[in-house]
Amino acid sequence: MRIATYNVEWFNALFDDAGHPLEDLEWSSRYDVKRREQLEALGIVFTAMDADAVMIIEAPDDNGKRSTVRALENFARRYDLRTNRAVIGFANDTQQEIALLYDPEKLTAVHDPQGEETGKKGARDAPRFDGVFNVDLDIDAMADRVVFSKPPLELDVTTASGNKLRLIGVHAKSKAPHGARGKDEAMRISIENRRKQLAQCVWIRKRVEGHLAAGESVMVVGDFNDGPGLDEYENLFGRSGVEVVLGEGTAERLHDPHARMALTRRVGAMPVTSRFYIHTEKRYLSALLDYIMVSSDLNALNPKWRIWHPFEDLACYQTPELREALLIASDHFPVTIDIDL
Repeated sequence: MRIATYNVEWFNALFDDAGHPLEDLEWSSRYDVKRREQLEALGIVFTAMDADAVMIIEAPDDNGKRSTVRALENFARRYDLRTNRAVIGFANDTQQEIALLYDPEKLTAVHDPQGEETGKKGARDAPRFDGVFNVDLDIDAMADRVVFSKPPLELDVTTASGNKLRLIGVHAKSKAPHGARGKDEAMRISIENRRKQLAQCVWIRKRVEGHLAAGESVMVVGDFNDGPGLDEYENLFGRSGVEVVLGEGTAERLHDPHARMALTRRVGAMPVTSRFYIHTEKRYLSALLDYIMVSSDLNALNPKWRIWHPFEDLACYQTPELREALLIASDHFPVTIDIDL
């Protein structure tokens, strides 16, 4: 079975309110790319991946007028994808949902949120992801009240062969100091965003530990906007959010070979999953932001991870149509895991 995570930049802008793909020559929200070009590129990428399930980060919006499920299932129909069933969890107000597009002949996936409902008061013991998490991150004996702008998607997955899996889709808080005026404000916002991102990862880790204690297979996938050594503010808190979710000290670990490489190698080539153009510097910045983390029982099945990077994956590079599609479709590249489930 192949499971993927894929952050599709502004997927929402490619559909009308009825969920129909906008295959025209108007500009998409992706820089210098027309809507038809991006849709066709995405069709090529999804077809080439041939995954049994794709966790889509930045999936189309879900609100009173628009439906994430309708848009994704229309997309699957248009490009003849076997991943033609979609499911989402708690919708958010960012126009960037988290959704799973999957092949119903290979698995079933049900939104199954864990934890208590908190209302505004919050709770310390890993509440439901649409609630409020109270956690002290700065050792001032005062609890920080943490919320997700994009609540993780918790799924109860059953494969066609009867295997069970807890699958959690994540889009953690971005650390970029958007809206900052001057260096001091940029530093303040960056530190605050780092604190929020770390708190979200503590929350996710607590949920993971609950599943591990129950003897359940766990897979955490998505865009963490973070990684070991990604910025200088990590030193203020001692570790990255990715390290928190993977597990620290004597805690049972989750496994991701790309994260392990980033943790153990400070010099030399690193795996990357995203590529952003820096207009002020007229160059591209690459980063490892997207992960597929698995529990030890799943890791024992000898899974194979792959980053579909247009320049670093040989098969992608040697297939010009796919190589160009990956560059047009998004500023992130898919990550897949092949595992016997």
